[in-house]
Amino acid sequence: MGQKVNPIGFRLPVTRDWGSRWYASRKDFADYLIADDRIRTALKKKLKQAAISRIVIERAWNSVRVTIHTARPGVVIGRRGQEIENLTKEVSDLADGKQVKIDIVEIKNPDLDAQLVAENVASQLERRISFRRAMKRAVQITMEQGALGIKIRCAGRLGGAEIARTERYHEGKVPLHTLRTPIDYGFAEAETVAGKIGVKCWICKKEVVEETKSNEPAPAAETQAAAPSLAAVSDA
Repeated sequence: MGQKVNPIGFRLPVTRDWGSRWYASRKDFADYLIADDRIRTALKKKLKQAAISRIVIERAWNSVRVTIHTARPGVVIGRRGQEIENLTKEVSDLADGKQVKIDIVEIKNPDLDAQLVAENVASQLERRISFRRAMKRAVQITMEQGALGIKIRCAGRLGGAEIARTERYHEGKVPLHTLRTPIDYGFAEAETVAGKIGVKCWICKKEVVEETKSNEPAPAAETQAAAPSLAAVSDA
């Protein structure tokens, strides 16, 4: 089937960060890993309507910090913070009774988040919307929001066909082999009557680092060094 590399793991040391940030001994490593998977699965299942993109888990001595990146923070918090208290208790039970703190980070533009775009297309497929219409609409909206490029790929029994196939739409530039380019990747599955349909999405965003560097003012040492040379030219 060819050599396939997960786009997130491929960029971990460069432009992406780990989803679980903690250090554990060899004895506790497997337990922590299984607990993290249970926490993510439970939160994703309970907050299915909250448009969750990422769940970052950090562990300290006897405490766990869970950071939820969502496009609908009001759904996660609930009325008067009641929902967040219930989530804290559930996560504490999954983390063997450790002290848990939940932070919420709002995603300002969900149309530029690859995971949310993939889940949106998957939800439309579950509602029996044409896969071509859903994919074209997602590509159009993402490009209108300022993305440099997007690629969407759906695989499975598309449209209820007897034979599974793959369809993809591509617009703009998506350089998957250029590590410094911020490529966002998302994957979702649609549970249809005919079976599961996998949806993969790659979004190429603008490089923010270069823009901030170009807009920074010149250091004071350089301006002072340049001043005498200008004065010398004027005297001459």
